[in-house]
Amino acid sequence: MGVYEEKKQTCGTICLKYLLFTFNFFFWLAGVVVMGVGVWTLLEKSDYISLLPSKTYAASAYILVLAGAIVMVTGVLGCCATFKEQRRLLRVYFVLLLCIFLLEVLAGVLAYIYYQQLNEELKLNLKETLIRKYEVGSYEHITRAVDKLQQEFKCCGSNSSSDWKENSWVMDTGRKVPDSCCKTLTEKCGVRDHPSNIYKVEGGCITKLEKFIQDHLKIIGAVGIGIACVQIVGMVFTCCLYRSLKEGPY
Repeated sequence: MGVYEEKKQTCGTICLKYLLFTFNFFFWLAGVVVMGVGVWTLLEKSDYISLLPSKTYAASAYILVLAGAIVMVTGVLGCCATFKEQRRLLRVYFVLLLCIFLLEVLAGVLAYIYYQQLNEELKLNLKETLIRKYEVGSYEHITRAVDKLQQEFKCCGSNSSSDWKENSWVMDTGRKVPDSCCKTLTEKCGVRDHPSNIYKVEGGCITKLEKFIQDHLKIIGAVGIGIACVQIVGMVFTCCLYRSLKEGPY
């Protein structure tokens, strides 16, 4: 009877080992994806981040990068702990899983909260940014971001092209709007603000930028919460394997 129980336990342990190893392989791949989403957000969309007064959007991306890096390291550690059957390593692995779980939930929650307040924040700050910081020496990054925003999304001004009447640089140069508002970008094309020459989009750039950021917040939130849910499976497997291993000096 004792031999049967021991064989049953050994068989169960082996199954758990391979389940946990398989989980760790896919978990490592998930870490690559998580880090990739975070890095892509920070590098490809960094110009638009500078137009947001709140750092919540950037913080969510940084959390994903950090979590992705830890996930990749943890995946390798999990494989080592599984095949060496070391309870101490399994304990460390479980703690790391828990930390990553909390980080990714935090990223998801931050993305959700910011999603709710984004519209109001843009209404309060985007127009002020365009008026006060565009073509001001110490805000060159803002100027680049605004020009890229207007060209990429084919829009002009925060709410409309008339917002630029309050920008001193635009008025001093004889323009009605910045050249980046033009449908065909040429030097001083912004002197004429006729609809045939510049983008006249209902709602201005604020609606375009809001949709863009909200779409990316959905991705950040979904990735964070999705991977966190998968980790629960890993933590369950880890606990089961830990309990199935005999107590020893390790």
